[in-house]
Amino acid sequence: MIRSILYATDLGLYAPYVLQHALSIARAFKADLYVVHAVEPMGLFAESVLKTYLDEAVLTEIRTNGLTGVLASIEQRVFEGFRDEMGDTQQDMDMVRAVRVVQGDPPQVILTEAQRFNVDLLVVGSHSSHNGVQDIPLGRTAARLVQIAEVPVYLVPMLQHRNRADS
Repeated sequence: MIRSILYATDLGLYAPYVLQHALSIARAFKADLYVVHAVEPMGLFAESVLKTYLDEAVLTEIRTNGLTGVLASIEQRVFEGFRDEMGDTQQDMDMVRAVRVVQGDPPQVILTEAQRFNVDLLVVGSHSSHNGVQDIPLGRTAARLVQIAEVPVYLVPMLQHRNRADS
């Protein structure tokens, strides 16, 4: 029985398509829906540029307070985006129990949030909407989740792959 679902989004072009799958499953099972978006940690290059121009105290302030504010802002935009996507369907919005934006490695963030919310199913896209690589069978995050998740993973194929196969 599926009582709760974690929908992991990359906020990319196909996110609304994957969201529709998550909502359909949540409706069918009358399940709670949790949403997570993982923000990759700042890269070494960006970190070194900031170190060049800012002292350590300012960097520490940015890492703690600045990042918290940025993540909260993204979280609010994700929630508003869902509201726009769902339109006037309050019933769908009522299924969404939490929207989380967390910094870290996407597969690890998703698995940690899945355990935190004790979900019964993960819903993810098969590829990132951002990377544009179409020749691999699964994206890095999807492949990793299928390998190590302790709950079933529902993979939504990305539309660009279907269109390419039709030609």
